[in-house]
Order: sequence, then structure tokens, then C-alpha cells
Amino acid sequence: MRLIDEEYMRHPFLGSRRLREYLGRAGYRVNRKRVQRLMRTMGLEVLYPKPKTLIAHPEHKVYPYLLNQVHIGYPNQVWSTDITYLPMPTGFMYLVAVIDWYSRYVLAWALSNTLDGYFCLDALYTALSQGKPEIFNTDQGTQFTWHRFTDALEAEQIAISMDGRGRCMDNIFIERLWRSLKYEDIYLKSYETVPDLTQGLDTYFDYYNRQRPHQSLAYQTPAEVHHGES
Repeated sequence: MRLIDEEYMRHPFLGSRRLREYLGRAGYRVNRKRVQRLMRTMGLEVLYPKPKTLIAHPEHKVYPYLLNQVHIGYPNQVWSTDITYLPMPTGFMYLVAVIDWYSRYVLAWALSNTLDGYFCLDALYTALSQGKPEIFNTDQGTQFTWHRFTDALEAEQIAISMDGRGRCMDNIFIERLWRSLKYEDIYLKSYETVPDLTQGLDTYFDYYNRQRPHQSLAYQTPAEVHHGES
């Protein structure tokens, strides 16, 4: 799973067949069904809807994508969220984060050892305690189409936008966050325990928000753009 995750971060367009070949070259002789099962466990999306995590619940409402040709011009215009898999030496965790599209500022994050919706809801409430966006964008995963998640947004009169199925690039800013996090922190440090991982994430996101300049932000930090910090 660690090898799959690393190769997915480098080449997110690879499907299970090519990942099987990649694993074979690395010395792991596994069949394609095994690779598909691992990808389902990890919640990976490869240019098509995520297995399991993107199967629409029959009672969950799916909202249209609202961001076609929308110019992103200021903080708190658009927020988005997503879930990623984090490998550990003896298992794995799932991480959810909420990010502001304009400033790239990470507003909130939460960890879980399952893909239930509660940790996503916790991250949403933490983000909303700091303000609110005009539009909130997600994928069509059951965690985000869950009525408690969408009700929380509608209660704040926030427009809900959902990625088109199979359009993994609709949430590109948070996908870039995952890549930065994994290559700059997770893969390098290989956290042994959940408390160590939690502390490491807290340190990394503080660095990402307040110390790491972004070329796309004219080499300002997300905090400088989002809050006007200097």
C-alpha cells in the first residue's frame, strides 16, 4: 500500500493494471484484483470515481458543480475538502482537510482510522468556527453527501458544489496539498504511532500555512494571503 500510494502521488493517472506492473518490477508479484482491493481500501481515485468512497448513497442528494469558469479572486470565496490515505509502519490512517482555494490556507484537518463521515464533520465544524465561504466544493463521496454534512453547510447559507464523477481535477488545490504533505513530511518521517502522526501533522500544517511561500501566491505564505499576516 505504501508503494501504491507513492506511485499514485507521482502518477495519479495510472490504473490498477499499470500499478500491478509497477509492483511486479519492485518485486511484489500480485494480481490485479489484489491491487484493486488495496486501492479501494485506500480510497484512491484514478481518473474515475473512487471505488466504495464515491458510490452515491441512494438517500443522499448530489449537488451540481458550480465552479466552471468561476474566477477565484479573494479568500473565503471557495473552500474545499478531501480525504487522503496516510501509510504507517503497522497500518494506516485517513486524513481530511479543509482548504481555501484562493489563499491555499488549511483551515482545519482531522484524522480517522475509518472512512465514516464523523471526522469529516468535525473538520467542517472547526473550519466554520473561523468563518465561512460562499461556495464549498467536495467530491461525491458518501462522507460529503451525508445529510449531516450538507445540512451544516445549508444552515450557514453556503452554496454546495460537487465534483463531476470521474473528474478528479475539479479539486486540484487540495490534491496539490496532499502531494506536498506526503513528499515533504509523511514519506520522509514514517511516523510510528498515531500521537506522533498527529503532532507531525500539526507541525507541518503550521509550517505550510505560515512559513512555506507559494510561487502561485507571489511567494507569500497562505496565512499572509488569507489573514494579511506578515
